Amino acid sequence: MTTQEENEINASACLGLVGARGRMGTLLAGRAVAAGRRVVGLDLASGSDRLAPEELPRLRDCGVVLLCVPVPALDTVLADVVPHLAEDAILADICSVKVLPMRRMRRAWKGSVVGTHPLFGPVIPEGFAPRVAVTPGPGADPALVNALFTDMGFEPFLSTPEEHDRAVAYVQGLNFISTVAHLAAMRQVSGIEKYLTPSFQRRLDSARKMLTEDTDLFETISESNPHLQETVRQFTGFLNIAAGGDLDLLSEHARWWWRSES
Repeated sequence: MTTQEENEINASACLGLVGARGRMGTLLAGRAVAAGRRVVGLDLASGSDRLAPEELPRLRDCGVVLLCVPVPALDTVLADVVPHLAEDAILADICSVKVLPMRRMRRAWKGSVVGTHPLFGPVIPEGFAPRVAVTPGPGADPALVNALFTDMGFEPFLSTPEEHDRAVAYVQGLNFISTVAHLAAMRQVSGIEKYLTPSFQRRLDSARKMLTEDTDLFETISESNPHLQETVRQFTGFLNIAAGGDLDLLSEHARWWWRSES
């Protein structure tokens, strides 16, 4: 084996993880180490909104550099990270939207860009298949990124930024908006707390974390998704059908989710 081949193998086994002390960064770093990967973890310098400059050159050894930072921090992090990437490095992210982050990464880095979105949080529910959407940029080979997530015990699948954001506009964005609107509307009914049923209490419990801990995250997801407003308009159309009393039609469409059971 030549020295060049050894270097390529070492680089592919090394993961640069920016935001390693965050909740998702901690999860991914732990999984990567358990899978035998060498992890170069970077975080903000103490008292600063920038990465520690003395740590950045360590990224030069990494075949994949994964940005575990929120969308609003992306431009600042890219300005810090990109000058220190190896020429053949793959730049990736885990943002919950893909069109905007992919555009920013491709503008900042002329090499390979592969977007990802782990469809789970830091605590994975038992029995839930931990899927990861992978959205390679033009000309980028997602094989190394797919292998990385597979080695970490996740289930990657290929998508495009546009397909991803259209789907996530419903799964996350509309879920947040409809929950907020529903609970805000219920606040108008005096004494409504006395009438909660077990099924609604489960929905309320599910919404608690979204609205008390993750509000900023879901607001960012909603504001950064170019497909969300159209999704809300389409949803309003279904509400209008409900307002017209045609619940049988809506129920028929909704049962699509259990079509394999019929």
